Amino acid sequence: MFKVDNNLRRATMPVTIRFTDELHEELHKVAAQNDISFNLLILQCCKYALDNMEEKE
Repeated sequence: MFKVDNNLRRATMPVTIRFTDELHEELHKVAAQNDISFNLLILQCCKYALDNMEEKE
C-alpha cells in the first residue's frame, strides 16, 4: 500500500522531468488531497515503483 514517507522531504537533488498535461494535473490533485507537495508525491511514487519492481532474472 502507498503511504507518505516524510523522510523523503530532505531531497536536495534538482532534476527536470516532463509530464503529459493529464498526468501532471492528476498528480497535483493527488498531492492536494493528501496535503503534501507535488515534489514529495513524485518522490513517493518513484520510491514505491522501485520497491515494488519485479526482479529480472
